[in-house]
Amino acid sequence: MFKKNPLRKRQRIGSLIGIAIGIIIYIVLPLKQSEEYLSLGPMNTGHEGLSCNACHTDAKGNLLQQLQSNISYTFGARKTMADFGTENVDNKKCMECHDRPNDRHPTHRFLEPRFKEAITNINATECETCHREHNETRVVLADATFCVNCHYDLEVKNDPIDVPHDTLIANKEWSTCLQCHDFHGNHIYKVAEKIKDTIPLNQIHAYLKGGIDPFSDKKKHLPLSEEEWLKMKKKYTTK
Repeated sequence: MFKKNPLRKRQRIGSLIGIAIGIIIYIVLPLKQSEEYLSLGPMNTGHEGLSCNACHTDAKGNLLQQLQSNISYTFGARKTMADFGTENVDNKKCMECHDRPNDRHPTHRFLEPRFKEAITNINATECETCHREHNETRVVLADATFCVNCHYDLEVKNDPIDVPHDTLIANKEWSTCLQCHDFHGNHIYKVAEKIKDTIPLNQIHAYLKGGIDPFSDKKKHLPLSEEEWLKMKKKYTTK
C-alpha cells in the first residue's frame, strides 16, 4: 500500500483555497459596494457621485490582445502601447464630460511653442496637473499664483481696474489674478473694477480645495452627468 503524502494533501488544499479566493475576488470586486475600497482616494469635488467605470472604462480588445500589443510595442513592432485592463484617464477622457467651446485656457493651447518654457514649470497641457483625481479637492496646486508662468510680461491696454495690472505685476501680486478672473472663463459673473471688490483670497483658496464656488453658481456650459455621458457613449459607439 502507498503511504499518504501530507505535502501533496497540503498542495491540494492550498490550490482549492486559492481558487476559492480567486472566485470571491472576481465576484466581489466589480460590485458597486466595493468601489470605496478599490479607490486610490476620495473623489474630487463634483465627482462624488461618479462610479469608477465612468472614467476607468474597459480598454479595447481582450486580455490576450492587450498583452500581444504591448509585447509588440516592447520589441518595436508597434508604435504605441495599448491600454491594459482599463483605458488611460487622460485629457480626452476629461473632455468627454468637460468640453467647453468657450474655454479661456484649453489644454491644447499650451502645446504652442511660445509656452515651451511655461510648461516646464507647470504642465498645463494636462488636465491632471491641476485636477488630479482622488484627492478630495478641486485643484491640487499649493497656491493661487500659477498665472505668473505665462503672464509675467502681461500688458493691458485701457486697464479698467483701479490698481493697474502693471502695478500688480511689479509688486508680484499674482494671487490677485484669480480674485478677479475665472481660469477657464466658464462662470457668469461681473468682474470687479476695484481691488477692494475682488473675491477675498481666503475664499479663493477654499474654492481650490473644494469649497463653495465664490465666482457664481451660473455657468455657460455645464459638465455632463454620468447618465448623460453613458447615453452619448452608447449612441456614438459602433459595434
